Amino acid sequence: MARAVVACDDRAVLLLDSITEIRPEDAGHVVVAGSHGGGSAVRYALDVPLLGCFFNDAGIGKDRAGISGLSLLDCPTLAYGHASARIGDAADGWQNGIVTALNPAAAAAGLQVGMTVQMAVRALLRH
Repeated sequence: MARAVVACDDRAVLLLDSITEIRPEDAGHVVVAGSHGGGSAVRYALDVPLLGCFFNDAGIGKDRAGISGLSLLDCPTLAYGHASARIGDAADGWQNGIVTALNPAAAAAGLQVGMTVQMAVRALLRH
């Protein structure tokens, strides 16, 4: 599965195993990506205005490299833990991901570390 759509409160959520699969027509969606949240990956989403975006924290790593790109996006952008969901597997992130980091837009939307990805998506859709 490279791309899939799941329903969440009657809205479509796009699951991308790799953020490199993002397309201009994905604008306005919430995306759950299996990619790490580092700058080199997050840059693929810069030109697509999203409602929200989730990435794997990839263990966060040296100098917070696994989440360093979260601040690049203007939309609520979050990372879920590598210990809660497999890297590169958006469906696992959707089913099992636990939020470990967020950007200021996500915090302003009331999202919090410790939420499941599904809880955070639902809260984002209600916001």
